[in-house]
Amino acid sequence: MNNIIVKSEWIKAWSDNGIGWVQLNHDNKLNPLSAGFILAIKEAAEKFDIDPSIGCIVLIGSEKAFAAGADLKEMVKHNFASVSESRYIENGWLDIPKIQTPIIAGVKGYALGGGCELAMMCDFIVASENARFGQPEINIGAIPGAGGSQRLTRSIGKSKAMLAVLTGDMITASEAEISGLVAKVFSNDEFDECLKEIALKIANKSKPLAKLAKQAVNVAYETTLEEGIRSERALFYSTFALDDHIEGMEAFSEKREPVWKNK
Repeated sequence: MNNIIVKSEWIKAWSDNGIGWVQLNHDNKLNPLSAGFILAIKEAAEKFDIDPSIGCIVLIGSEKAFAAGADLKEMVKHNFASVSESRYIENGWLDIPKIQTPIIAGVKGYALGGGCELAMMCDFIVASENARFGQPEINIGAIPGAGGSQRLTRSIGKSKAMLAVLTGDMITASEAEISGLVAKVFSNDEFDECLKEIALKIANKSKPLAKLAKQAVNVAYETTLEEGIRSERALFYSTFALDDHIEGMEAFSEKREPVWKNK
């Protein structure tokens, strides 16, 4: 990891109305994901995660692609020993799912291979009608390595995931929405505004409550029902310690909008 140069010049980051935007902005509009690029994405997201003014993070790509896969020019130089010793996947990739602030993947165009894996690391995916998803690693002598076979199976089921991973075929936006990989699909013309509306709605919620709600859903995704019920109950009880719990209850009874204190 010490030899990896963080490619922060390929990232555009800005905030607006409590939303932290992270745009993948590689010189190549297909946004090939190199080790340094992933670390730059991770660092940009982490900066927003610790910013108390940010209630939602949105990860987006170019008009052509969210990210069309790994940087093969970099990958082809590796062998088994070097990917193991350099912790090729561990660097950056494992940190993005640890973001506590709600994070959305806004996908236009291709989200393939590592790009699909990166999108699935976010809390949910919003796609334009021209989005295409897939794990085509088998076509280039590999298999998914950053969670693709695991998250895709949990999202769309074994049969559809097996079809995608074994054929390398792409999944259309409409297919992705029907199967549960994507939360919402919008027309290309409506996409930007609708994505912003969803992010703004989340950003305007109580920040600690949103983080607890995210944690509860993630437990359901990652563990057994019994453990999930136990964890949810503990998280629910913990909301009673928040000022925002009191404010939410009082606002509801008084038929007004809550004024969150974020504590």
